[in-house]
Amino acid sequence: MRLAMLRAQAIGTILLAAVPAALDNAAAQTVSLQANDAATTTPIKHVIVIIGENRSFDHVFGAYQPRPGQTVFNLLSEGIIGADGSPGPNFAKAAQYQAVVEGKYESAPTHKQPYDKLPPAMTGSAPAAASDGSEAPFLTIGHAASMDPGLPGADLRLLLTGATGLPKRSLDSRLLGAAALPNGPFQLTPGIPYDAYAASPVHRFFQMWQQLDCSLDHATPANPSGCLADLFPWVEVSVGAGSNGKPQPAGFDDKTTGEGSTAMGFYNVNDGDASYLKQLADSYALSDNYHQAVNGGTGANHIMLGSGDVIWFSDGKGNAATPPKNQIENPDPQPGTNNYFSQDGYSGGSYVGCADRAEPGVGSILGYLAAPPYRPNPNCEPGHFYLVNNYNPGYLGDGTLDKTDPFTVPPGNLPTIGDALIKKGVSFRYYGEGWNAYLQDPSSYLYCNICNFLQYTPTIM
Repeated sequence: MRLAMLRAQAIGTILLAAVPAALDNAAAQTVSLQANDAATTTPIKHVIVIIGENRSFDHVFGAYQPRPGQTVFNLLSEGIIGADGSPGPNFAKAAQYQAVVEGKYESAPTHKQPYDKLPPAMTGSAPAAASDGSEAPFLTIGHAASMDPGLPGADLRLLLTGATGLPKRSLDSRLLGAAALPNGPFQLTPGIPYDAYAASPVHRFFQMWQQLDCSLDHATPANPSGCLADLFPWVEVSVGAGSNGKPQPAGFDDKTTGEGSTAMGFYNVNDGDASYLKQLADSYALSDNYHQAVNGGTGANHIMLGSGDVIWFSDGKGNAATPPKNQIENPDPQPGTNNYFSQDGYSGGSYVGCADRAEPGVGSILGYLAAPPYRPNPNCEPGHFYLVNNYNPGYLGDGTLDKTDPFTVPPGNLPTIGDALIKKGVSFRYYGEGWNAYLQDPSSYLYCNICNFLQYTPTIM
């Protein structure tokens, strides 16, 4: 069988409409059969894995009502919201808290209190308006067609709409009451349409551990993990996507990171939002409440999906090495700040030496993992620094080493599913949107290089 790995920036109809059409021609013309392609024990000869990201289950399916005889665990079934998206009888179950963390990182802060109102909803880095193509949405259909040739012509118009019309990192006034939202989940539509751009929530390792707020002190028979998931907005407004090692900006407040209460927004499939995804959910199996492979960024998650493991910093020859200091995570708050990490970000720390409890942030998480009676093994090797967020892969698309960015993972020997299939004589392909544009210009924003786990390893590249 052939394995085709597909990737999209966000779950949506563009992925489902555009990519399969491009697959048929490319696969038929260029993929040669391998010895064991047809040697399957079932009639299944091809497997296509579609990878979407940056959307939680409740963000899309929080109000979903399954077919008769089926059940689902979501905001609606828990009574947190009503079918119309309004607060339900158990709305308080989703109340969010603000905390105080000074000096040392805490994955489950001890000093916290509930919000009266949520921090404001913000625009984040969502495009303010159509531009010359330096950022989506595109200015013309011609430019959209040249950058995304797999999309059917009738749908290209969708790439010209959806801009916020507002400054980046500003109050998202499209949403009614954005400055003083009730303490709980809120519906995004009709103020922020389903096909429009909006802010992106933080998805990084130490931030996500804090957002989940996991402690065995919180454990109950119904919640044996002790994870309360009650610090989502606070983490977004206190540190957001990270400091990149820079000092906290002057006048820092709940609006500075531009993320606000982004993680609490949801769409309502009962109102027509995500209609195609709802159709799929009605027709097929729906994996409710699976979010991602590991706590951490896009890069770490795609590597985990493709290898079942976490890649670590090496000398480029397969030997463990120590990364530069500014590439090692340090979630301890900067002096005089509340939870503003010392070293973290897309041009900052992303490696963690998790075998050493003395490393910043590590002891807090290892302490939680050691508490349950089953004691899960962290599987951290001494002397290894693991990538928990997003750095560029070691190789460019043409197989040459990427020497343009210091925040690049040196080539490693982490085995992937590609290696396993080659060993068994089974053919496969990885498809990523914008690949051709990326080959011509490695700085192309349309292609996601950190999503292609094959680009990190020399055995493939």
